[in-house]
Amino acid sequence: MKKIVLASKNSDKIKEMRLALQVLPVEILSLAEFPELPDAIEDGATFEDNALIKAKFFAARTGLACLADDSGLEVDALGGLPGVHSARFAGYHADDATNNQKLLDELGKIGATQSKAAYRCALVFVDTDGTQILTQGKIAGTIKTAAQGNGGFGYDPYFYIDANRTMAQISRAEKNQISHRGAALKEMISILRQKFSWRQKFS
Repeated sequence: MKKIVLASKNSDKIKEMRLALQVLPVEILSLAEFPELPDAIEDGATFEDNALIKAKFFAARTGLACLADDSGLEVDALGGLPGVHSARFAGYHADDATNNQKLLDELGKIGATQSKAAYRCALVFVDTDGTQILTQGKIAGTIKTAAQGNGGFGYDPYFYIDANRTMAQISRAEKNQISHRGAALKEMISILRQKFSWRQKFS
């Protein structure tokens, strides 16, 4: 069975990706199983750049196929910020709480309580033979300063997918159906099935 390493240490992101990838006949590993490996230096200018950097870095160091995602939030009122810096908006060691507070602070500086926004995801698969596959996904919504919901992660409590619900108020399964990462994963799964002639693992 083919092994694929998910190039992430974010446990919530890994859970989402494992759920989507369970339809493939593969063994999914995470970076938690390679604690000796250093972090990849994500110095790309775009989500695509950073996803490719991570996928190539960890494929080379594990000798296994690697799937890496780089994703983030783009807020219109903030000129597209936090963008590629979404995970480190409040600093290199920032967590969800500090990043969200930074988001609220920046909106407060311009007197905004809401703004059009989008989540974007770039997903890169690098195989052991050097093959590279890129897929992307996007979901448009609204950032509001009033948080709702206890699910999800990152900026989800502030990202409204419609007038009343945030990304933090839906199930992981529903999120995979509509989210930026879910869209990129669906396309990636379709391409990988064709490449490896894989059938769906579960009916």
